[in-house]
Amino acid sequence: MTTHGESPDQASRRSYGKLTPDMIEALRQIVGEDDVFTDAERLEPYSHDETVGLRAEPEVVVRVTSAEQIAEIFRLAQRERVPVTPRGAGYGLSGGSVPVYGGIVLSTEKMNRILEIDEKNLMVTVEPGLITGELHRAVEEEGLFYPPDPASLDSCSIGGNIAENAGGPRAVKYGVTRHFVCGLEAVLPSGEIITCGGKLVKNVTGYDMVQLLTGSEGTLAIVTKIILRLLPLPKAQIDLLVPYDSFQAAADTVSDIIAHRIIPTTIEFMERDSILAVEELLQKEVPHDDAAAHLLIQFDGSRWEEVDADVEVVGELCLEHGARDVLVAKDSRNRDRLWEARRSIIDALNHASPVNHMEDVVVPRAEIPALLRGIKEIARRHDVRIINFGHAGDGNVHVNVLKDDVPDERWETLVPVVAEEIYRLSLGLGGMITGEHGIGATRRRYLPLALGQAQIEVMRRIRDAFDPNGILNPGKIFP
Repeated sequence: MTTHGESPDQASRRSYGKLTPDMIEALRQIVGEDDVFTDAERLEPYSHDETVGLRAEPEVVVRVTSAEQIAEIFRLAQRERVPVTPRGAGYGLSGGSVPVYGGIVLSTEKMNRILEIDEKNLMVTVEPGLITGELHRAVEEEGLFYPPDPASLDSCSIGGNIAENAGGPRAVKYGVTRHFVCGLEAVLPSGEIITCGGKLVKNVTGYDMVQLLTGSEGTLAIVTKIILRLLPLPKAQIDLLVPYDSFQAAADTVSDIIAHRIIPTTIEFMERDSILAVEELLQKEVPHDDAAAHLLIQFDGSRWEEVDADVEVVGELCLEHGARDVLVAKDSRNRDRLWEARRSIIDALNHASPVNHMEDVVVPRAEIPALLRGIKEIARRHDVRIINFGHAGDGNVHVNVLKDDVPDERWETLVPVVAEEIYRLSLGLGGMITGEHGIGATRRRYLPLALGQAQIEVMRRIRDAFDPNGILNPGKIFP
C-alpha cells in the first residue's frame, strides 16, 4: 500500500506481519468479544479521519479500556511485527490516525472518563477518549476553565489533542494544549507503562517527557491518563466583530493592539469569500458582507471594568485603522450571533465544494498580509479557488483549495504543486508548514522543506529509541 506523500519503494521497506485467526482470538481474550471488529462494515469508520481523500482499511479494530490492555496488545504486536495505529475520535486533519499499513487500529474511545477534578490544586485528571467539549462543560460547572478550544471541540478527544498539540482561537492569550499538560501515563511500544510529571507546576527531574509526548502524533507511545492544569473561570467576556475594506488595515490593527500591550483572548479573521460561502450555507446575511475582511476579537477577565477598558481602547484603535464599524456583544446570545459565521466556515466550504484541500500554515502574525497576497497569486496562477480564514492573533492561516469543477485528473496533480508553493511561501516569510494539524501522513514528503536533515535524523533516532521495530503508527511524520 502507498499513501499520499510516500513512494512505492518506501512502502516496501518495512515488512510487517499479517494478523492470523489465533492473533484475533488473542485480542478477544484481552479486551472481550464485543470490542474486536473484523467485518468490513464496522472497519470502515476507522479507515479514515477528516482528511479528504485518504483511506486505508485496518485488519482489525480493538477498543481498549485500560493501560494494561494496551500493554498486552503491544507485546502481542511486537512478537508478530504487526503495526498498531492509535485512534481517538478520528477528527484529525493530517491522516494521523489512518492505518496506512493496515494491522491493528487501537481505539481509546471507551476510555472517556473524568477521573478527578482537583479544585485545591486546579488540576483535572482524564482519560484520552474524553471529548474536549465535555471537559469544558464539566470544569466550568465548578467555576474552572480549560482554555484550549480546537474547532472540533464537541467531537475531538483529549487524547487526540495531546497527540497533535491542538490549538484553537484562544491560543493568542492562553497558549495551546502543551501549556496545560502537567502529567501523563503512557504505554510504550514495548508494553511498559510509564508515568511522567504529575500535579506539579514545577518539575525539572530529567528530560521533559510530558512535553516530548505532547505533539508526537502518536508515534512514541499511547497516552492513557492525562493531568491538565486549570484556571479560574473568567467572569467577564465581550466580543467584537469589526469589518474592514482591506485586509492590510485589519492586520495593522492587530499589530497596533499588541503594541498597546493588550492581549485579547482571540483575534480571528475572515476574508470576504469565506463570509459569502457562509451566507450561501446559512441562507442569511452576515453584517457588512461586502467588507474585504472581518476581525472577530474576544476579551475575557475576572473583572468587567478591566475588560470594558480594553474593549474601549481596542474599539478606538479599530476605528483609527479604518474599520467600518465595531459591533459589540456582551451577553451570550449576541456573542453567539457574532461567532455564527466563523463557526460555520468549514461547513460552508464543504457545502460550496465537497472536495477541498486544507492547509494550516503559520507565519509571524505581521506577515499574514504578505502570506495572503502570495496565496492569491498562487490561486491566480493555477486558476483555482482558494479561500482563507484563521487566527490573526497567532499567525495561523487555514488555506482551503476548492476543487469546484476542476477535472479529477488535473486535481490529483494540482494539489501537491499548490501545497508545496504555499509551504515555500510560508517558509520564506519565517513561518512553518503546519500550525495545528500536524505532519501525519499527508505532509511527510514536505518535512525536509521545513527542517534540516540533521534535525530530522535526531527526531528519527528519538522515534527509534521508543519503537525500534517501528510498529507504532508507521507512515507518519517522516519522509
